[in-house]
Amino acid sequence: MDTFRNMRMFVEVAEAGSFTAAASQLGTTTGYVSRSVSDLESHLRTRLLNRTTRRIALTEAGERYLQRCYAITASVAEAEAEASNAHAKPVGTLRVHAMSSLGQNYVVPAVAAYQERYPAVTVDLTLSQNVPDLLEEGYDVALRVAPGSLPDSAYVSRRLGTFYSILCASTKYLAIHGVPQTVDDLSNHTCLQVAMPVFPADRWHLEDVKGEYEFTLPDGRFKVNVPDAMAVAVVEGMGIGALPTFTVRSLLRSGSLKRVLPDYQLQTLNVFAVYASRQYLDAKIKTWVELLRDCTDGALSTE
Repeated sequence: MDTFRNMRMFVEVAEAGSFTAAASQLGTTTGYVSRSVSDLESHLRTRLLNRTTRRIALTEAGERYLQRCYAITASVAEAEAEASNAHAKPVGTLRVHAMSSLGQNYVVPAVAAYQERYPAVTVDLTLSQNVPDLLEEGYDVALRVAPGSLPDSAYVSRRLGTFYSILCASTKYLAIHGVPQTVDDLSNHTCLQVAMPVFPADRWHLEDVKGEYEFTLPDGRFKVNVPDAMAVAVVEGMGIGALPTFTVRSLLRSGSLKRVLPDYQLQTLNVFAVYASRQYLDAKIKTWVELLRDCTDGALSTE
């Protein structure tokens, strides 16, 4: 038995004053309405209406139950409106996942801009190097990085933009060890390694206007899996490192780092927003992805 449906039938009958009038308002038959109310009374084991051939009247239990029905149906209507409104107005908590460096240098500034525009949204941002399961771990959107397209999955992915890495060193390091002028010169320098799935740990793929070059990294004294930690090591003069543009932008502007072999860049990578479904997309997810796309170019470049 559909208790809530029968409850709504009972409310209509009580307000209309007859089964026939209620059936007319609901677009159904008088018999169907009568059976629904009878089923509800059987379920409750309580008579809600006294019936005569001319009229109906609420029993004392029916009066009390009607007031409860009003409260319940109002709550349901409010819940339905709130759920429907989620597709129109950004509200609630937005749970986002991103890689650590991408999150600190790209996502956090985007969150600031987003919350200024949509103050009713709370953002819960998780930064880690792991790739999460969106549904199992409860994320609304995950920011992923890949050299090409993402593997096929049940999720929706939208490409937000691209970035690349560049070689950097501190002025202190370059003053002591000299400035490399060619790719071959890198063999005479300490080259630091970032160990991440999207970056080969043992070689650098370098590109310039003339073509592509591969430099095999010698066994290094330092390896780390987070670009921001690598940036600290490079600033401290530990060697030359390949760092994403969004990580080093402020360090280049401040003079803490200098670009090495400025005609070259390393592997170009795509940034994707990944979420569960296009259908009935929550407004906070839609507006978040749109904002990320709008601010991507400047946020991922070194300019």
